[in-house]
Amino acid sequence: MLEQTVKTDIVVIGGGLAGVCAAVAAARLGQTVSLVQNRPVLGGNSSSEVRVWVCGATAHGNNRFARETGIMGEMFVENQYRNMEGNPYFWDLVVLETVKAEPNIQLFLNTDVHEVEAEGPAEDRLIKSVTGWMMGSERRIRFEGEQILDCTGDGLVGFLAGAKYRIGREAKAEFNEDWAPEAEDGITLGSTILFYSKDVGRPVKYVPPSFAKDITQTSIPIRRVIRSGDSGCHYWWIEWGGELDTVHENERIRDELWSVIYGIWDYIKNSGQFEADNMTLEWVGSVPGKREYRRFVGDYILNQNDIVEQRPFEDRVAFGGWSIDLHPPQGMYASEDGSKHFHSDGNYSVPFRSLYSANVRNLLFAGRNISASHVAFGTTRVMATCAVIGEAAGTGAALCVQKGITPRTLHAEHLQELQQTLLRQDASVIGLRSEDAEDLARRASVDASSALTLEQWPLEGEAGTTAAYVLEKPIGMIVPVDPRLDTVELLVDADEDTELVVELWETGREENYIPHRFVSRHSCRVAAGEKRWAAIDASGAQLPAAPCNAFLVVRENPSLRLHAAEGNVFGLLGFEYHGAMPFEKHDEESQRVTKWRPGNFRRKPFCIKLSPGTDAYSAAKAIDGFTRPFGGPHLWMSAAVGGGQEAWLRLQWTAPVNMRSIHLTFNDDVNEDLINLHHHTTPFPVLPELVKDCRIEALVGDEWTVLERIADNRRRKRVVQLPAAVAASAIRVAVEATNGSPFAQLIEIRVYG
Repeated sequence: MLEQTVKTDIVVIGGGLAGVCAAVAAARLGQTVSLVQNRPVLGGNSSSEVRVWVCGATAHGNNRFARETGIMGEMFVENQYRNMEGNPYFWDLVVLETVKAEPNIQLFLNTDVHEVEAEGPAEDRLIKSVTGWMMGSERRIRFEGEQILDCTGDGLVGFLAGAKYRIGREAKAEFNEDWAPEAEDGITLGSTILFYSKDVGRPVKYVPPSFAKDITQTSIPIRRVIRSGDSGCHYWWIEWGGELDTVHENERIRDELWSVIYGIWDYIKNSGQFEADNMTLEWVGSVPGKREYRRFVGDYILNQNDIVEQRPFEDRVAFGGWSIDLHPPQGMYASEDGSKHFHSDGNYSVPFRSLYSANVRNLLFAGRNISASHVAFGTTRVMATCAVIGEAAGTGAALCVQKGITPRTLHAEHLQELQQTLLRQDASVIGLRSEDAEDLARRASVDASSALTLEQWPLEGEAGTTAAYVLEKPIGMIVPVDPRLDTVELLVDADEDTELVVELWETGREENYIPHRFVSRHSCRVAAGEKRWAAIDASGAQLPAAPCNAFLVVRENPSLRLHAAEGNVFGLLGFEYHGAMPFEKHDEESQRVTKWRPGNFRRKPFCIKLSPGTDAYSAAKAIDGFTRPFGGPHLWMSAAVGGGQEAWLRLQWTAPVNMRSIHLTFNDDVNEDLINLHHHTTPFPVLPELVKDCRIEALVGDEWTVLERIADNRRRKRVVQLPAAVAASAIRVAVEATNGSPFAQLIEIRVYG
């Protein structure tokens, strides 16, 4: 046996997506990191060992502009390029290469940490080291670091260190949570094993093992959906163990799940109720994917009301948007549905106080073990949300090391620096504006070759490439209003002389995209005929004085057809209404966000004319401090270019500035719901909105000098480090080509000396 000690600034235990993002975030800020994982692959439940798809704030398309950015976003976009078919082994490689790209990370796979050295009284503990056994190498490794991150999911490290934690469901009275039980108990969500099936093109027999369960003797065939062509996460409901101890009875839970999987396959293959002669089992998992165990206690416990009310915490460092998703304790044997969901009106924030221990001074955590009630955990537990929480925790750990302080002190004395660091790294934070005093772009004036104004969409002469939709139900649209909205014109067909009625609504919150407060109702007469522009006078509408998103509800009228055009315009959205009729009942319904869905209008905005147009895409938006949509799209978008034309954005200073690095954030359309495995397929390997080729030029003296050329880009965030300082009075980003969009788009430019 070999014994060794590894000393790094930070030790991250757990190589799921939370641990990966925590380690990468800290490493990119210059800290040395040990990333310790007890499995042979990274990715946790998303890895090829378990194969759960990575869900997050998009909630499978319920939330708008909600896809994660930062490290999780990078992996989503890269996987889309490499792995559109959702091969789980290729996803493993995306995650592994993300870690291996960071020289500050030492990776220890197959290393099971089971010893923790901690000291101090119960209310003020300090972790000195953690020790693990590297299987296959017979190495006992002691890891020492100033900050320890428990990203193990089950929370073993914090438990061994004496950190306060909870297991099970809190009583309703503790946080006044509607979805909590009357009395607290030890019930958790259960574990799941998945399987993959395959059509081999010829008959294949199946002889079940002796331990396969006869599922016809259970409620499963009656209460759950079984189809011969489904596999993977379609069978997320094969869940059990919520009434057991999901850690200490892990093997028992695994055996029960296996018995049901092989019994389900026996039912599919041999019951005669399915066309499955040519189907075979391609893969069956062997590691139960756990949903819940210990949840640590931080300085704040996130609860259901925070999620539903979308509380804008002062110390917000990450966001989520998945529904509160809770499952019955009996899992697959329950008589009720396999899950129940509550969707808030949009994304919610996660506070930093929920990411560090209340009583262990150098312990942070990320993933499904954060400081949250059982009900709130029902949404924070999904992996993309765990990942962005991991990036926030890793960033916090790095700043703690740099300053020699605890996470609690970081929160109390350096919160703005933490948040500004996250924004600079393009992390997933909502509603915070960059206030980075070192960013030279904030002192510059800005202009561009052109900017989209939406005075008419589609462009003049292109209205023939449209499709018309009958107004059988209300249709909605989001329009960025900046600074005002006087007239809206819509392209319609009318079967007879009739009336077009449009309502204006506010969305309520800048991060929400559904009608919240009625503003005004407008109408106009439409003569019978095709492709007529119908003008609505909205000049009297009392919309907010600041730039905002207006939600237009086009009221139902079967005599009218509304035209939409192919081609995505970021910030302009269309919705089908799927709620109860009449529409006036809408405001009385819960989970309103689920009633408005893109449907046929995904990447197909309505034909529209705005007067006096919009400044929502002006050059100034590239330095306005926002890197995500928030009450508007917040990016520069040129007018349409083609035929070899270039579009450019320029910063100018009154006197030359010394620059050493340029940060460019391109638009990767965070409204597009990407998935790492097989839930759905997005039809393009590179997001069309991304800039493909561009030049960065500086005005040195009287001459423009090319500092850098970016070619074949497929990434959102690019940082250009110059070999030496350049003194320039202006800088210009010239976009030569995009990946398919007719518009050049740049979310943000930063310049550092």
